[in-house]
Amino acid sequence: MIHPVLLCGGVGSRLWPVSRGLFPKQFIRLMSDQWSMLQQTLGRLEGLELAPPIVVCNEEHRFLVAEQLRQMGVENAAIILEPVGRNTAPAVALAAMAAQKNDAEAVLLVLPADHVIKQPTIFHQAVMQAVVAAEQGHLATFGVVPEGPETGYGYIERGVEVLPNCYKVTRFVEKPDLPTAKSYVRSGKYAWNSGMFVFRAEQFCTELGQFSPEIFHACRKAYDDREHDLSFIRIDRLAFEQCPSDSIDYALMEKTNNAVVIALAAGWSDVGSWSSLWQVSEHDDDNNVCRGDVITHNVSNSYLRSGKRLVAAVGVDNLVVVETEDAILVASKDHVQDVKHIVSRLKSEVRPETDRHTQVFRPWGSYQALVADRRFQVKRIIVSPGQTLSLQMHHHRAEHWVVVSGTAHVTCGEKEFILTEDQSTYIPLGHQHRLSNPGVIPLELIEVQSGSYLGEDDIVRFEDIYGRSK
Repeated sequence: MIHPVLLCGGVGSRLWPVSRGLFPKQFIRLMSDQWSMLQQTLGRLEGLELAPPIVVCNEEHRFLVAEQLRQMGVENAAIILEPVGRNTAPAVALAAMAAQKNDAEAVLLVLPADHVIKQPTIFHQAVMQAVVAAEQGHLATFGVVPEGPETGYGYIERGVEVLPNCYKVTRFVEKPDLPTAKSYVRSGKYAWNSGMFVFRAEQFCTELGQFSPEIFHACRKAYDDREHDLSFIRIDRLAFEQCPSDSIDYALMEKTNNAVVIALAAGWSDVGSWSSLWQVSEHDDDNNVCRGDVITHNVSNSYLRSGKRLVAAVGVDNLVVVETEDAILVASKDHVQDVKHIVSRLKSEVRPETDRHTQVFRPWGSYQALVADRRFQVKRIIVSPGQTLSLQMHHHRAEHWVVVSGTAHVTCGEKEFILTEDQSTYIPLGHQHRLSNPGVIPLELIEVQSGSYLGEDDIVRFEDIYGRSK
């Protein structure tokens, strides 16, 4: 059986300010108004006979993954939580061990959760060719037929054909400079390295243990000492922290004699920057991509994206303009790779714009900061139907709640009561309290906080149905 493995550990810093640490690009609707990149990755597998997916993600993103799978009606997924990032080889090792638990003959289809493939039917054909190769003892990767000399991708040099559309890997090469990339494309022997793989789980583990034993044994111990938390698989933190950080290419594919490459021409992109997103999106008559509330005059070859406010552009060419509630990016389309330097500077200054948006998602719903000052803060809180916040208290702030729509079940000290639209209540400083939504529509309320300290770390939790301690 084919087990799809979705790797969700990336940050996507080059797509800042939309992609951020707590809400990276794989969870964002970049190419679709309906589905995130993760959901599109799963959706394009429809038609293949597959086992339930295995998703490997950052611990902080676990509820985002669970909710987006729920929205798609995906059941019985295995969600493996990485306590720290250790690159793709350890992530796939954990997935391989999970797949083998119930299927000794498991074949893994390893996919980053944030890529674009425009022609899924062609992709399915390539997947089945890779499965045939895997069943014959090969470790298969997909080499994208280059559309031009691209310096942002690694390359794979192919050798002799061992099966239809399946070639022996001669070597993997790093991202080249432009003259080298041009020579690769002219030769016809090189393909872009897609970072997607197909192999038998058992063989992957055996060869990883042979060529990168430190990674394999650290992952083995971390997985064997796992714990189950709700629907999540928590691997052992201490064991995993000892694991070297390495990619599949370095840890295994460059060392094995069994690596093969399947040629793929299916409209693939890793959407690694705003310029690549512009390339794979639909253009208007002026070669622009406009998303959201955007008005242009005499604008060409540009990507313009509005999150909340009107974006108006006049007389510009080859620009990227991206607006969010708390940040605006303006960049030449030729220099969007350098956005990572902006993110690095924000991190060095410990600014919140690197990690979170004004709207922050929680397992119960979301909250959004509307106004903030030294001694007060106003938030918009949305609680999904049937969900419950933790029983908690604060040392430094009191809260007023005003229900805008829906029904709120409130616990405050020893009292429990119901609030409906236009009703309000006061939560004094130091009182234990809880908010839940017993209704069938989202609960929306305005929260006004006042006090000497308004940070999110001023929360003492006494009970939490999601297993959170902080």
